[in-house]
Amino acid sequence: MNPDICRERENARFSTDILTNILDGGPEKTKRRREIESLVINDPDFQHEDLNFLSRSERYDAAVKKSARMILKLREYGISDPEEIYCYKSVVRGLHHEALGLHFVMFLPTLYGQCDSEQFKKWVPLADCVHRGRPEPLDLHLGMFLPTLLNQATPEQQDTFFMPAWNLEIIGTYAQTEMGHGTHIRALETTSTYDPSTQEFVLNSPTVTSIKWWPGGLGLTSNHAIVLAQLYTQGNCHGLHAFIVPIRSMNTHKPLPGVVVGDIGPKFGFDEVDNGFLKLENVRIPRENMLMKYAKVEPDGTYVKPPSDKLTYGTMVFIRSMIVGESARALSKACTIAIRYSAVRHQSELRPGDPEPQILDYQTQQYKLFPLLATTYAFHFVGQYMTHTYHRITGDINQGDFSELPELHALSAGLKAFTTWAASAGIEVCRMACGGHGYSRCSSLPDIYVTFTPTCTYEGENTVMMLQTARYLVKSYTQASTGQQLSGIVSYLNKPQTRLQPQPVSARPTVVDINDLASLNLQMQMQHSRSKEDAWNNTSIDLVRASDAHCHYVVVKLFAAKLGEVGDTAVHSVLSTLALLYALHGVTQHSGDFLQAGLLSVPQLSQISQRLKELLSQLRPNAVALVDAFDHRDEMLNSALGRYDGNVYEHMFEWAKKSPLNRTEVHESYYKYLKPLQSKL
Repeated sequence: MNPDICRERENARFSTDILTNILDGGPEKTKRRREIESLVINDPDFQHEDLNFLSRSERYDAAVKKSARMILKLREYGISDPEEIYCYKSVVRGLHHEALGLHFVMFLPTLYGQCDSEQFKKWVPLADCVHRGRPEPLDLHLGMFLPTLLNQATPEQQDTFFMPAWNLEIIGTYAQTEMGHGTHIRALETTSTYDPSTQEFVLNSPTVTSIKWWPGGLGLTSNHAIVLAQLYTQGNCHGLHAFIVPIRSMNTHKPLPGVVVGDIGPKFGFDEVDNGFLKLENVRIPRENMLMKYAKVEPDGTYVKPPSDKLTYGTMVFIRSMIVGESARALSKACTIAIRYSAVRHQSELRPGDPEPQILDYQTQQYKLFPLLATTYAFHFVGQYMTHTYHRITGDINQGDFSELPELHALSAGLKAFTTWAASAGIEVCRMACGGHGYSRCSSLPDIYVTFTPTCTYEGENTVMMLQTARYLVKSYTQASTGQQLSGIVSYLNKPQTRLQPQPVSARPTVVDINDLASLNLQMQMQHSRSKEDAWNNTSIDLVRASDAHCHYVVVKLFAAKLGEVGDTAVHSVLSTLALLYALHGVTQHSGDFLQAGLLSVPQLSQISQRLKELLSQLRPNAVALVDAFDHRDEMLNSALGRYDGNVYEHMFEWAKKSPLNRTEVHESYYKYLKPLQSKL
């Protein structure tokens, strides 16, 4: 053990184990999580391979191999609880990115959240059946393909498609995004035209921009796709609907007639996933291949509307809610690496002649990392809240009560954007805080970044998500202005909004409504613009700021509420310091808003700045213990810089020696190019 890292842990002022139990939801859950982690880490079938020295093709092959093994192991160990499956998957992913990730991240939790108890009992044990299918697993098959069947297919369609898909006879993906459109799905161009003479749908990609682009598992693995397309019947367009489209032969795996399909090439990360393209040229499918649980097309072409368009919200909202927790997990790994490394890295000097200090002793390093540490804890507790809220509201939806769905939709959209923006930027700060060594992939920080940052785009581009939240906020603000009493997380809008006299920093904080500023700007634009749409666009910067402030308020509120559940005095103290740091750092980052609203004065901001420095100093003795509480095993971090034992340099050297470029003392390029060049000069 590195003596610096040992000293850091000895100086901690709280019990790491108690805090770990709080993060896990109780000591029994911590114990079980560690048992599952040990199952994977000690399993010779999951011995770690360093992906950094493999080609993309080799990485994909290794990911498929790991996925197949993982399915068999889950059955062998009898693991069927969704949380435990997710935990097992996370450990395997830590050792190696596996191609069936979304099955365990999204499918089983979606069953858990959206099915009634009888459905859940029926489907979850069928995880045992996956081993009977093909050995080539995929990405979106069990993550989006099966849940869409479960939620959108009729009982007859489930009989036809579900079990073959579960058993991996049908290997599916979810083809929504096109080259020309992603988040704005109403503008998708793929068409599905009903032909009553044959009772078939004819699918086409009429333009270059209509080619399906990005679906995982489409490039190499899938033989079916759920395709979202504009439905045309009896001369009318009825908007987007989902269709089950065979794309490859189930015998030869070759593309079917009219199907142009392949891999889109290397991306910014995700080397193991075969994201693909799909062009459809007059591809015919039976009428029964349109998912008709809600909307229907009769044999003669008559269109039957669904009872409610809200019925399609569930899975999308769940995924966005889940991403909030993913933000916390990704940022917690980056903070663990950066803070542990900062505790063992010595650099420069504070006083002439003194030994080089730990870089964690520099206030500037603390200012980079400790607010991110506070953010990680804040996002973790918000993720717990979102999961609980999703399950509660989903239960209401299953009973026909849609009253809270608009707020859940707005909150999940806004928090998805808010947390992923913050986490993505924070991971990069952690990487740069590690200096040159953070640039090396042995740190794992580059991989954490490129794996996480796509969340800012998928399941809704973040700016668009913020504007969706803004629509709900403006509507709520308008209702409150007319005297309606609001409930839920926007109930603060019921309070009378008046200009506040500056108060001491120590005074009880007052909720600030930045929606007031955005709403006033929107009203001004409405008076000068020719349309509501122009007014909205011309106010969109203010509206995004309002959504950002709303989400920030929600995070602070939920972090503060969590403190009331913590009984241990020492843990409560350190979490309170983190909560205050998170809140005050947010104020300084957005000080212009508070000054513009007249809610804080310049002297008060100076007081806040000074208080921030004090909080950094208070957290310094507990920093390493706080990241230890995340309980990331070395095998899962896969970082030479973030090792628990702090022996950074020894492992960096061992890692570098494994490079394929070091397999021979003289590389063949010397004999091929350099030596002939030298002889001619």
